[in-house]
Amino acid sequence: MFPQSKSGKFGLLALCALSGVLAGVFAAGPAMATDGSEGDNLAAYEARVVAEDGLVLRIGPSTHYRVVGSKEYGSVVGIVCRVKAERIEGNPVWYKLSDASYVWSSRRDIVRDGEEPRWC
Repeated sequence: MFPQSKSGKFGLLALCALSGVLAGVFAAGPAMATDGSEGDNLAAYEARVVAEDGLVLRIGPSTHYRVVGSKEYGSVVGIVCRVKAERIEGNPVWYKLSDASYVWSSRRDIVRDGEEPRWC
């Protein structure tokens, strides 16, 4: 399969090098796909923040998850999909944004044009 030297080590070295290259390609692939502003292209829906206090972004769909940022009043956010999770003020719907953060919002806090985002 692989060329071998008299010591038999060449084939093993080639296999190790090839597996290292493939591992690097697969590990870097997802990071490159979502790097920078290209993440906004993943959003199927856009919405505008109309909550006067803005929205809190978290790493998961619950207040138990760490806060990773916020969106100010008037910001446009890309929504990928929605999930049912922790119920806040009677509403269990959280939105997954194009930057992979999650945000809870009453329907009064985000204005969307068109249909509801798909379920994740």
